[in-house]
Amino acid sequence: MTTEPAEEAPDRPRGDAEGLELGGQWGWGPPHEPRYRAIESYGLIGDLRTAALVGPDGAIDWFCPGRFDAPSLFAAILDADKGGFFRIAPVGPAETKQIYLPDTAILYTRFYTPQGVGEIVDFMPPDREPCALVRMVVGVRGQVQFRMRCQPAFDYARSDHRVVIADQPAGLGRDDQARFISDVQVTELSASVPMRAQGPAADAHFTLGAGDRAWFVLHPPGAGVLWGDMAVEGALNETRDYWRRWLSRCNYRGRWREMVERSAITLKLCTYSPTGAMVAAPTTSLPEAIGGPRNWDYRYAWLRDSSFTAFAFLRLGFYEEAGRFMDWLEARSRETQGDDPQLQIVYGIDGESDLREVELTHLEGYRRSGPVRIGNGAYDQLQLDVYGELMDAIYLYNKHEPISYDLWSSVRRILDWLADNWAQPDEGIWEVRGGRRDFVYSRMMCWVAFERALRIQLFRGLPGDSSNWRRVRDTIYEEVMEKGWSPSRRAFVQYYGGDVLDASNLLMPLVKFIGPRDPRMLATLEAIERDLVSDSLVYRYDPLEASDDGLDGSEEGSFSLCSFWLVETLTRAGRTEEARLIFEKMLSYASNLGLYAEQVGDTGEALGNYPQAFTHLGLISAAWDLNRALGED
Repeated sequence: MTTEPAEEAPDRPRGDAEGLELGGQWGWGPPHEPRYRAIESYGLIGDLRTAALVGPDGAIDWFCPGRFDAPSLFAAILDADKGGFFRIAPVGPAETKQIYLPDTAILYTRFYTPQGVGEIVDFMPPDREPCALVRMVVGVRGQVQFRMRCQPAFDYARSDHRVVIADQPAGLGRDDQARFISDVQVTELSASVPMRAQGPAADAHFTLGAGDRAWFVLHPPGAGVLWGDMAVEGALNETRDYWRRWLSRCNYRGRWREMVERSAITLKLCTYSPTGAMVAAPTTSLPEAIGGPRNWDYRYAWLRDSSFTAFAFLRLGFYEEAGRFMDWLEARSRETQGDDPQLQIVYGIDGESDLREVELTHLEGYRRSGPVRIGNGAYDQLQLDVYGELMDAIYLYNKHEPISYDLWSSVRRILDWLADNWAQPDEGIWEVRGGRRDFVYSRMMCWVAFERALRIQLFRGLPGDSSNWRRVRDTIYEEVMEKGWSPSRRAFVQYYGGDVLDASNLLMPLVKFIGPRDPRMLATLEAIERDLVSDSLVYRYDPLEASDDGLDGSEEGSFSLCSFWLVETLTRAGRTEEARLIFEKMLSYASNLGLYAEQVGDTGEALGNYPQAFTHLGLISAAWDLNRALGED
């Protein structure tokens, strides 16, 4: 390995006003590199506390140090000019490919240049203090000249910083450590090659021959003494062994096993180890439509998403993860006071209840899709369906591990409250901001809440007002059948008195509200296939005719979760060959690394936050059901 003095260069621009980067003149890959990479082009690494997105150009364009919802350090995916990045790439043109080390969350980015082949191995040792983001650069063939540039932008690019090289408390005079100092935070970059300050960045140039290695570790201040060649190699082995041990607990042996296991790893990467909380996605404000306002912060724990995730973990044999969620849920239940035991629909990963939404107007957003938001204003909405998803998850977990008396006591209080409040209009599963309605899905899931509670009570002999719960359950059922069904539309609809279709009603047979071959369900399925399905892609509803969601602009992509619901519903209706084809088509919309965002756009591009836990748990559930229906190979 050889190192070269860092050339004096202006700060790296991510792009020009036309949306294209003249990358060649800066020695950063081919000319006319786009300012924004496709969402699906990124790989994900994480340490069960936070996560980072790594592009095929060797740039980390999203990273929040320490925890998922911390202010970003790198956010070029939300503002190519201001957001900050950490890039390692060959000087000059290169072809790239990304792969995961099998059965792990260790990401390889390979570069193929006219001079040789090199690769970056990116990983974060799981659940380790102090936390570290490790980048190992390896020469594979020939000789490859690399450039590293680490240019943070603290606090969502709201705080300036300065760069100090080799400012060692012990006065060692090293030039292989950079300290980035802002008013809000200090972080350090240790390296095996010399670095120098270049404006707001640390910069390095080095050449690797076959077998040569260099490394960079981003870490909290004071942890640099922990890192050296042996420590980096040890951390890599530790991370590899952790993921392979964890995945060995997976009991799935059916078709599409590799995709199911990749989805399981992705769900695990979305868990916050200190509390057991599960985030909906590790990103914020990736748009549901390019240029539109549907840009939300998903770095929090939704009861709905978490409950579905716990269900997916239980199916695969990951009982510990489901148990940690139950602990987190029990803690949230203890926080409710007085006569109002209702839970919020979403919390912070430590249980924070105040998630007030703020717009970061200084950031342009991904491909100029503003506003960029932190926090989520839905935290104080009424979404009654969450109690059904919660009780379903508790019911399934109780089959494997009896729930605690304290959790059951909280459940009783919640159900007694729900018995008096289930008939309220709410904002529903899609979190509309245009006013409350009597959503059919919300009502159905209230039925699920009481139905599952009665099953737990019968199975365990636990105390509770079973006669009242049974009365409410039956009342809800009759009401949905009467008011949720549209004779003119010949389908269950989105809300009482309307005729708008909603893909969430595909869950009716999946939660055992109605038989999968009941004439009403088959008619609803036919209507959804006709009006909301485009090939394998399913739209959650027609925004032009649905209830007002309070936002300008009706355009959005199809919901991948809804596509996997369709697979399950078709499977249970006995249409397994059709279900299998749709499932296979949905696999084609995964990224090269097997990752999914929330939505798919008109040209097959990923839209929305990424990767999305909802989509991956939907894939797991659909694969599980479909594989069982198809029988053994």
